[in-house]
Amino acid sequence: MHPYRTHRCGELRKRDVGATARLSGWVHRKRDHGQLLFIDLRDHTGITQIVFQPDRAFFAEAERCRLESVVTVTGRVVAREPETVNPSLPTGEVELVAESFHLEAAADSLPLQVNADRDYPEEVRLRYRFLDLRRERMQRRIRLRSAVIASIRRRMIEQGFTEFQTPILTASSPEGARDFLVPSRLHPGRFYALPQAPQQYKQMLMIAGFDRYFQIAPCFRDEDARADRSPGEFYQLDLEMAFVTQEDVFAAVEPVLHGVFSEFTDWSVTEPPFPRIPWREAMLRYGTDKPDLRIPIHIAEATHVFRGSGFRVFAGAIEKGAVVRAIPAPGAAAQPRSFFDRMIAFAQEQGAKGLGYIVFAEGEARGPVAKFLDPVRLEQLRQAADLEEGDAVFFTCAREAEAARLAGIVRLRLGDLLGLVAEKTYRFCWIVDFPMYEWDEQAKRVVFSHNPFSMPQGGLEALETRDPLEILAWQYDIVCNGVELSSGAIRNHKPEIMIKAFEIAGYGREELEARFGGMLRALRYGAPPHGGLAPGLDRIVMLIADVPNIREVTAFPLNQQAQELLLGAPSPVDERQLRELHIRLAPEALEALAAAREAENAPTASGGP
Repeated sequence: MHPYRTHRCGELRKRDVGATARLSGWVHRKRDHGQLLFIDLRDHTGITQIVFQPDRAFFAEAERCRLESVVTVTGRVVAREPETVNPSLPTGEVELVAESFHLEAAADSLPLQVNADRDYPEEVRLRYRFLDLRRERMQRRIRLRSAVIASIRRRMIEQGFTEFQTPILTASSPEGARDFLVPSRLHPGRFYALPQAPQQYKQMLMIAGFDRYFQIAPCFRDEDARADRSPGEFYQLDLEMAFVTQEDVFAAVEPVLHGVFSEFTDWSVTEPPFPRIPWREAMLRYGTDKPDLRIPIHIAEATHVFRGSGFRVFAGAIEKGAVVRAIPAPGAAAQPRSFFDRMIAFAQEQGAKGLGYIVFAEGEARGPVAKFLDPVRLEQLRQAADLEEGDAVFFTCAREAEAARLAGIVRLRLGDLLGLVAEKTYRFCWIVDFPMYEWDEQAKRVVFSHNPFSMPQGGLEALETRDPLEILAWQYDIVCNGVELSSGAIRNHKPEIMIKAFEIAGYGREELEARFGGMLRALRYGAPPHGGLAPGLDRIVMLIADVPNIREVTAFPLNQQAQELLLGAPSPVDERQLRELHIRLAPEALEALAAAREAENAPTASGGP
């Protein structure tokens, strides 16, 4: 017999009655019924109930055993009495009567309960992540993550993609976030960067002739934490294709995403082809380039309704460059006055000065704004916002970007409060036709708005003849339920276009050669038209698991302060390591390190260390 187990804890069934079995696992629960002791023994497959009889020599040891201790038990499989069958367990028709017992590893008192789904502070959960991961819901989520990745890998290979690995130690690149830098011991004063994405390498693979690449790629960005983004590292399905148009990329990705979401949930999933929404339309109709299509509310342009109107607050702002956005609230005319007051307070919390509204009910328009609009303007508003009797409509008035932002937030809030969000559904869409450039108000210059290696629509001619802020790019995002899963693009594959595109963004030829010489050199030797994208795996699993935070589907995440509490990263290093790397800490870094050590060694409220 195997020294640890003949079966796993979730495998015994009624067919095994009469057999001798050996199980190993963790003590999940204990119940002392006086003459009998019951222990639920758990491993990753499930739970089996163990019965300990008081005449056994090991009874007292089993009785003293703490929860989460690891034990090995050998015994006879017996059928439970009908009244004691547990239908909620696959093993609920049987139990194991212990004939031998061995304590493999004792557990200390627990800082969090594994056998309950209680909420604990994130610091406790991450510091004792090995315990948190033993909990059933976390086991389920992390195993789901593994299964999703396996499914994606299989689907990509079936489509003719080849999996490659790209370097982790690479050069710094302006991908839109701060790099994590790694000092070089062999090259004093120089640094590697952990890749924000394998962008240039995957393009090099296309130039090398590999045609269809994918990778389950680790990416590293030194940025603040958000619910849908880790502050340090994340994984993405990175892919690139040669000799393709934008539609070819969409046609390759849509079956993978539709398939994996359909495989692991019973929710409704958008059927391919997914809707294509131009960026400008998305910003107008949804107030964001990450629209949640589960909400049947479309924001409308209403500037013309208020221009020159008697509502001087809006009319005056319009003369100074503001726009007005109308956000319909279907059926909201039946809501009490407190509903509208709460909406105004909410908008003010989001940075708005206020929130105008009109209610259409009983054949008339009511509300603080309605009296300033004549019947013609009210009819224009009805038509623009597609309003019906019983609806209300809210307004934001500001510069275009701010009006869109506020309208988008109000739209989401209305969808939630009015119960308009479609349940158990995944709504995908592509956002297309992004601007190639945008104006950086702080730097007072034109900058790339998205990926700098994208192909401008119109190619070199557009770069040479058009206003940069009017040039569109072959760039796209894929969005699901208001969550951006990925950005992507058809890449620029011509060196003369790359030189001109970077010149517009303020990069001289010398700087371009210094920072992107490898890519520029590769383009000079025959690059195929190519494109791709990289959906975030953490976000995909987060959506499939229906949890609000990617830390719930990541085994060992950083916390919101970019700390890994289990092993204590980031950690100080000794002077020898610093000397080898030719690094000397700045005075402010030494002060911060000393303060952190002092805080760590400070006595707790109970007086202990």
